[in-house]
Amino acid sequence: MRFASLGSGSEGNALVVERGRTRLMVDCGFGLADACRRLARLAVVPDELSAILVTHEHGDHLGGVARLALKYGLPVWLSHGTLSQWQVERLPQVEIFDSHSLFAIEELQVQPYPVPHDAREPAQFVFSDGARRLGLLTDAGSVTAHMVDMLSGLDALVLECNHDAGMLAGGPYPPFLKQRVGGAYGHLENGQAEDLLKRVDQSRLQHVAAAHLSATNNTPELACAALARALGCAQDWVATARQDSGLSWRSIQ
Repeated sequence: MRFASLGSGSEGNALVVERGRTRLMVDCGFGLADACRRLARLAVVPDELSAILVTHEHGDHLGGVARLALKYGLPVWLSHGTLSQWQVERLPQVEIFDSHSLFAIEELQVQPYPVPHDAREPAQFVFSDGARRLGLLTDAGSVTAHMVDMLSGLDALVLECNHDAGMLAGGPYPPFLKQRVGGAYGHLENGQAEDLLKRVDQSRLQHVAAAHLSATNNTPELACAALARALGCAQDWVATARQDSGLSWRSIQ
């Protein structure tokens, strides 16, 4: 089982999770040509994707999904709330998931879970091949007990470190946007991500990657330092999923 990021941040997000011949893409916030270029960088052929899963309806996650799905005949899995907010005329195949119910796509099990974010019915995911578990958490403004339970005992975690509180407060965003980003339904701050990581069972973790970093209100060094404190590890052990280059393949043993 392995995973890689095509890119992560406010300009577009996509993650690929692979087990055997099963390749799932989570979100696609990139245009068709850009998404295909980024997939090629990972040696992934678009029509070999098994499905696209959507976390929520914001453009940096959903913007490229329809074109990619239509071009390559890919099924799209999403919540009913996300679908209700999506102005799309047609898709090759739509599958609705419940945010509390496990489902399977070929060789991978997918457990969605709800998160507090300013979208209609946002969800994040834990993926499993029966032996190993990968957790994804971005686009959440606060941490719930259920989120801690879902992300405990993982083998790998992709975790939002969107902003540094001091940089956001002193930065150029207008007040309403600062309130939105830093609010309970916005995005996780470095300290919140650090606290979450301290609360989960870390005993199996092989990989931790900081994701969805703000280009204006954060730096990779600050994000990785926060997660390294929680893990008690060297800062360079923590990976970063970047906006331009994403994150190369990470294998879960």
